[in-house]
Amino acid sequence: MTAPDAVLVLEDGTAFRGEGFGAGGTAHGEVVFNTALTGYQEVLTDPSYHRQIVTMTTPHQGNYGVTPADAESGRVQASGLVVRSVSRTFSSHRATGGLPEALTGAGVVGITEVDTRRLVRHVRSAGAMRAAVSTEVLDADALLAEVLRAPGTDGADLTAEVTAGAAYDLPADGHARHRVVAYDFGMKRSILRLLAASGCAVRVVPAGTPAEDVLALEPDGVFLSNGPGDPAAVRHGVAAIQRLLEHRVPTFGICLGHQLLARAVGASTYKLRFGHRGANQPVRDEATRAVEITSHNHGFAVDAATIPADGPFGTVAQSHVNLNDGVNEGLRCDDVPAFSVQYHPEAAPGPHDARHLFGRFTALMAAGA
Repeated sequence: MTAPDAVLVLEDGTAFRGEGFGAGGTAHGEVVFNTALTGYQEVLTDPSYHRQIVTMTTPHQGNYGVTPADAESGRVQASGLVVRSVSRTFSSHRATGGLPEALTGAGVVGITEVDTRRLVRHVRSAGAMRAAVSTEVLDADALLAEVLRAPGTDGADLTAEVTAGAAYDLPADGHARHRVVAYDFGMKRSILRLLAASGCAVRVVPAGTPAEDVLALEPDGVFLSNGPGDPAAVRHGVAAIQRLLEHRVPTFGICLGHQLLARAVGASTYKLRFGHRGANQPVRDEATRAVEITSHNHGFAVDAATIPADGPFGTVAQSHVNLNDGVNEGLRCDDVPAFSVQYHPEAAPGPHDARHLFGRFTALMAAGA
């Protein structure tokens, strides 16, 4: 079967032509890139990629297929996928289907035979921006007009579009040593698995849950998940975290959860030029000076210069820093029981260097018991 023509158009008018795969149609989103060698299924199903068109920098994608065991949510979250070369066949004893078929079933547009090196170099230079990929609107100027009418991620609270519709429970693996409430701002399944493996019985609550509802559950700790969008727009999350800190509830945040904790204690956030997305980012622990190779997916960051030495919740310090560009990667609160990291200690995909942070969370809860 002949593949359909497809075109990717960025908001600055740059166009890339290729072949469509997956579903037909037109998809809008912010064009970003991920440098991980493997893990395309985890990337596509990560809710933090909601409303984004993901470019994978590794040329060959799809060769090991897909499996339900690797999905980070119940559906493909990315708006579209851009690759240099998609594999129409797959080979893995774990696979239950192929990548093109998975995108077709999810209604997600993909484009292959694209010069992804040129695209990534352009995004690194010009910055992440709105884009559209289409197999039906092949005139670049017409598609550009659609792109310019589409919303961006600046100022967008996207958590309501990816959070759980209602609260639910996940039992601990074995004996439950801690009761945790997890705010679902767009949480990955692998995070829940690691909390359960750490002896946590978890009640997952929707992103807009008031702090009073959480406090009524009398948890040993609260987890703040990853998620998409601009942290400055998630004002309900910041307000809830402030109330939890007032009650000295042990708190651990990852990714968007890190940014929301930062804003709750008085720091500010900003948008990175093209973000950190990949599985090989070096991060240094400022206390131990140890360096870990970590998995990342974020387009916004905490402004380290605004971290308060004497804020509304006492002393807060930068705990981790990215060695590539000096971006803040973690916070430590000295006067309330809370900490957070910008990167993903659960990986999925990526290295497991930072999984010990789940143990740090359980130790924090045990200390407050």
